[in-house]
Amino acid sequence: MGLIGEVLMLPFAPVRGSAWAIRQVLREAERIYYDPATVRAELARLEEQLEAGEITDEEFDRREDELLDRLEAAQRGDTTGNGT
Repeated sequence: MGLIGEVLMLPFAPVRGSAWAIRQVLREAERIYYDPATVRAELARLEEQLEAGEITDEEFDRREDELLDRLEAAQRGDTTGNGT
């Protein structure tokens, strides 16, 4: 992009900077979301909740499946997308 293009795009610099910052935040959030240590810690907390009677067996099974899916995705390296 030449000098004229840069001058014309100058009013959009804050938007471009904001988009970059949002991409960085999303990338870091995905890294934490799929971190195996984080998932294992959540699995341990989930088991504690079940043992304490705070959640039902059905809720435990549902949430455990979600966490195991995240762990599997992290091990496959499939951690891009919408995080679900």
